[in-house]
Amino acid sequence: MGGSQYDDEWVLPSADITLVLVGKLGYGKSATGNSILGREAFVSEYSHSGVTNTCQLGSTTLMDGRTINVIDTPGLFDMSIASDDAGKEIVKCMNMAKDGIHAVLMVFSGTSRFSREDASTIETIKVFFGEKIVDHMVLVFTYGDLVGESKLKNMLNDAPEYLQNVVELCQNRVVVFDNRTKDRRLQAQQLDKLLYVVDSVCANNGGKPFTDQMFTRIKVNDEFVDIQVLNFSSYFSRCVGGA
Repeated sequence: MGGSQYDDEWVLPSADITLVLVGKLGYGKSATGNSILGREAFVSEYSHSGVTNTCQLGSTTLMDGRTINVIDTPGLFDMSIASDDAGKEIVKCMNMAKDGIHAVLMVFSGTSRFSREDASTIETIKVFFGEKIVDHMVLVFTYGDLVGESKLKNMLNDAPEYLQNVVELCQNRVVVFDNRTKDRRLQAQQLDKLLYVVDSVCANNGGKPFTDQMFTRIKVNDEFVDIQVLNFSSYFSRCVGGA
């Protein structure tokens, strides 16, 4: 973790990239999107004026000319979200990402214990997107002002085995974000770190974004969506009961 794991590597920056934010309500998902875009594009839990209830797209252009598209999803896999609504939002998300997804940012709170519901989120994403989505995952831990990279590293060392396995599957692609800081230098540093990790994801995947065949079937076959979505609740308890 920290900068050291990337310092000795060089990655060619990708062209325009599309990122999808996934996370539980209260984890700072939308605020992370705002930090990436450098503006208040999404209503976050920090704003006290409501939160994202449908997929939204925001974009920004970097100084190097690249465009970053950020798709903020509602709490798709919160237990309070109806499973059929989750399915519809996932399809909407893929329609927004018409050229594919370069990275899925799994947002977790650095101050909260990793829960069964967090594990359910990861497993459910793998159900819809397929196992290969892990190759495009980046784990983002928020509340960096309270945690910091050193403390988070210790927390991950003591984390449940499930989370440790996910970190390993993601090849230690872990980023800490402080969405409250007003320090422009820190804002730039954490964005640079994230984009470096995203560029490494793109490089590892041959520069190709994630475009899973499953979504073609979902879009042309509504019945398939219904069957898959209705199985969510039973899948939660069956696959991550021990998480």
